[in-house]
Parts: sequence; structure tokens; C-alpha cells
Amino acid sequence: MKSIRLKEGKERSLQRHHPWVFESAVAKGSADAGETVRITAADGRFLAWAAFSPSSKIRARVWSFDEAQRIDAPFLDALVQAAVRARAGFDIQSDSARLIHGESDGLPGLIVDRYGDTLVAQFLSAGVERFKNVLADALLKATGLSKLYERSDTNARALEGLSEATGWLRGEGSTDLVIEEFDAQHRWKLGLSIALGHKTGFYLDQRDSRLNFAHAVRRLKAKRVLNCYCYTGGFTVAALAGGADHVVSVDSSGPALAQARANVVLNGFDDDKCVFLDADVNATLRKLGEQGEVFDAIVLDPPKFAPTAAHAERAARAYKDINRLGLKLLAPGGVLFTYSCSGGISADLFHKIVASAGTDANVNGYITQRLGGAADHPMTLNFPEGEYLKGLVVQRTGL
Repeated sequence: MKSIRLKEGKERSLQRHHPWVFESAVAKGSADAGETVRITAADGRFLAWAAFSPSSKIRARVWSFDEAQRIDAPFLDALVQAAVRARAGFDIQSDSARLIHGESDGLPGLIVDRYGDTLVAQFLSAGVERFKNVLADALLKATGLSKLYERSDTNARALEGLSEATGWLRGEGSTDLVIEEFDAQHRWKLGLSIALGHKTGFYLDQRDSRLNFAHAVRRLKAKRVLNCYCYTGGFTVAALAGGADHVVSVDSSGPALAQARANVVLNGFDDDKCVFLDADVNATLRKLGEQGEVFDAIVLDPPKFAPTAAHAERAARAYKDINRLGLKLLAPGGVLFTYSCSGGISADLFHKIVASAGTDANVNGYITQRLGGAADHPMTLNFPEGEYLKGLVVQRTGL
């Protein structure tokens, strides 16, 4: 077994069971892409077994901190089984869920979502790429399903020195699917494409927020709703389910807007209540303000502005601008659901950004909720980076 020795003092994060070893921490050693290596401290003490990645700044991703553990098919099968079992204990109000959430489930770089009877996987690191067939078999065994589609087509693959890969890994079927989300008061259907949609096809992490938004619209009797960066209209459907009379949905993707309109119709709502704008969100917010438009409920769910902390300053300006413009459009007593999915923006920093936006907009509000990803997208005690999605619910005060 090949060994990687760390520099003096660089073992502390592994001793806290953080799963990443950065290039700058490595003193000596190398291996093939995805090969399992023994990580040792500068004095030779065992620290962890990890998958090596010669192309990535994250040079090794930990499989196990147990020196006696063998990294093999039975080990990976057990991790997959444990992750799937854990979801059975979560309150997932849908026929779809995230089954594997990378490092949080001990499988660094592996993302697996279940959409009804179809699994969609992203193999985003050299380690899980090397074990792809083993993991594919383990996923079908753990779920009892027969269809597994691969969507390994993100920038993360390039950082690992891997080329893009998409298509059916096991079984086959339609790549256009319909899922359901529900709670005691609401039930709706959402169409998606696992071949062409974002990520694995959809944003399951916002499931709880969509239901939350429907309840807020109903509770506040919100009639006019603005959904920015609407993608395929999940929050639009939620607003209509909550009783909204008029929903403006904005996105810069024509195909996403077409699916959003289709999702409105799929749920039996009158699409005459909806306006779909293929437009830039910032420009649209400014134009709506100039026109004197006011909304009872607004969603700001932008794409990732800051993938790392190095991008945080520039991203903070972008987040502040859209929140300032959004708050100006919010009616007194109205509610803003605002989000950041940027790993480089902490929850504390996001709060400060939104507060600063409120000051500039001369708008104050109660923070009635702090939001995150749904429970099947967990953050663990030793991997805080798993908390990428942050959200605030702001109810505007004043007359």
C-alpha cells in the first residue's frame, strides 16, 4: 500500500476527523488517481486511509480513520447501505430524496439522488470514479431498484483530472420524470429531466423550503408573488398551491421556463395567473421597481456566486444588490425567502449581507426563520463544509 506523509503539524485536521488532505499539507508520496493510500503524520503515525488525487488541490479524501479497515467492495457496500437506511429515518415528504451526500455519508465525491424508481449519480472524485462499478452495484442492491443514470458532467470532474461522463450505468428508461412533494396540506407534481436538468436534474435540497413557502403564502394571504431564478418553477407551483393569484417567475433559461409553465399546468393551476420572464434578474428587479410594482412574497434563490471563500467579496456585492432590490419590492408585512448556495459565504456573513441590503433599501424586517438544505442533505459534526445552502425568511415590518 502506497503511503503519503504529511508535513509537520499538518495532521491536526485529520485528528479531528476532517476528511480532506490538501496538496500543501503533503510532504512526500504519490499514487495513481483514485488509489487508496495510507496517510501518516510526519513522525510516521497512521492517520487515515484515503483516495489519492494527483490533479486536485484536495490531494486525498478520507475513506476511514480505522487502521484495521480494508477499503474494498464490502466496505463500500456497507457505507451505501448505511446511508440509504439513514434516509428511512428522515422526514422526507416526497417520493424522491438524496441518498448519498458525499463526505457526509463517508463517500467523498459521490452524489446520488433518487427520483421515484430511478437513481441518478455523480462521481465527482478520483476515488469514487475508481470504484464506480462497485458503487453502482451497491446502490442497486441497497435500494432494490434497477435503473441508474450518471450525470458526472460538472466542473468538479475537471479539477480531479477526470473527463465528463453521462448516460445509463444500469438499466435504461425515460430521462424525463415526474416526482411528487407533499405534506398534510399540499401535494404537487414536478417534471424534470435527469439528462438535461441542473445537477442531477433537480434541486431536492429546497424541498422543505418549497413547502414552507406554500404555507407562508397561505398564512399571509399573499396574492402577488415574485419568484427570481425560478428554474423549473418549484416555488411558483408552491405559491399557487398556497393561494397566490399572480406569480411572476424570472429566469435566463428558456427551457427551464418552459418546464416551469408545464409544471404549473401539470398541477391543474391556471397559467393565466403566471407571467414567465426570460430575462436577467437584476435588470428585472430594477425595472419592476421603476414601474412601482409591489409583491406580497418574494423568492431569491440565485446560483452559486462564491464557490470558495476566495470569491466571497465579489459574491457579497452580488447578493447584497439583489436583496436590496428585492426588499424594495416587498410590501409591508410581506415575506422574502432569500438564499445563498455558495460554500464561500457563511451563514453569519449571509445574514450581514442581507442586513446591509435592508439598510440601503431603508427596509427593516423580522427574521422569522433560518433555512438550510432538506434533511437528506446533511452536514456532519466533522464536515461543516457540508452546509452549503443557507436561507433567511424575512418578514417586512413598518407601514
